[in-house]
Amino acid sequence: MQDPSRLLRLDGEVAIVTGGARGIGAAASALLAAAGAIVVVADRDEAAARAHADDLRGKGLAAHPAALDVTDEASVAATFAAARAAHGRLDILVNNAGIALRRPTTELARADWDKVVAVNLTGVFLCAQAAARIMLADAAAGRIVNTASIMGLSGGGLYPNISYQATKGAVVNLTRALAVEWAANGIRVNAVAPTWVKTELTRPLFESPDLRARMEAVTPLGRFPDPEDVAASILFLASRASSLVTGHVLAVDGGFLAQ
Repeated sequence: MQDPSRLLRLDGEVAIVTGGARGIGAAASALLAAAGAIVVVADRDEAAARAHADDLRGKGLAAHPAALDVTDEASVAATFAAARAAHGRLDILVNNAGIALRRPTTELARADWDKVVAVNLTGVFLCAQAAARIMLADAAAGRIVNTASIMGLSGGGLYPNISYQATKGAVVNLTRALAVEWAANGIRVNAVAPTWVKTELTRPLFESPDLRARMEAVTPLGRFPDPEDVAASILFLASRASSLVTGHVLAVDGGFLAQ
């Protein structure tokens, strides 16, 4: 019988968390480090990454900052190579960096569409590719956890957000396709699909009393997750507790998608 206290431990494993300095990424960085992982807090905002890594180290956890632009293939390659060189391995990627530009479809500029696609889809692809190259070369039983969204599994409807919905839907199927492609190599690929999480990205939504009321009306549990709630699901998918789970999209949505 497995020791249940060990199922969620990541002692000595190396994890890269993209968008790791704020919101869900910051919570995931902290929880994976608390579970024993050596965490690379990778973020486009280098100062924020450094501040978060310093805070985690101050708590006795293993964390290191890295400047990373997920839309830049050279930046991705350099960051992942540096992590492998510094720590000797790469076990986990949390593919979390993302943006949203909420505009009516007829008013969304092509440049803004391209910006969201570059971060939310191309960035996820580039980081998964870089991580898998290391994991395959090392014959490592790696784990990749992508951040999708309930908007990747539904049409939304409360407000227009076409570039976000389209890219998060693509992340859902990217997750499934990579899981199938790399399963024989022992690499598991899953995703979390959060509802509206209380972060800076969603602050404008929560600040609208009317919109918040409509969001609550379509959330059966009647409450919204904190970043730590999503981080707990990420830890599950990154740990031995989910050892036979791959290609799965885990909704963290208070029942939104069950309706």
